[in-house]
Amino acid sequence: MTTFTATAARRMFFDLVKGVTRRHKVFKIHHSSGDAVLLSEEDYESLIETLELLSLPGFRESMKRSVRQSQKGQTVSFKDVFGEKD
Repeated sequence: MTTFTATAARRMFFDLVKGVTRRHKVFKIHHSSGDAVLLSEEDYESLIETLELLSLPGFRESMKRSVRQSQKGQTVSFKDVFGEKD
């Protein structure tokens, strides 16, 4: 994560916004009253969604089990699940 002073971030604000929205970069803005982080709304929403999923009871264990099953080839086809053609 690249860090900028608040003064530098103010000078480069539009370029920083382009960086977070187009390239999914994250910037730390340092100020004497405290630091802030600049990230895209899309990345923020994704982060919140991930936190919500990880807070669900049993989700992590279920995910780990699913990954192990997938690695062992224990999967079901799209057609078998939804009864549709691929």
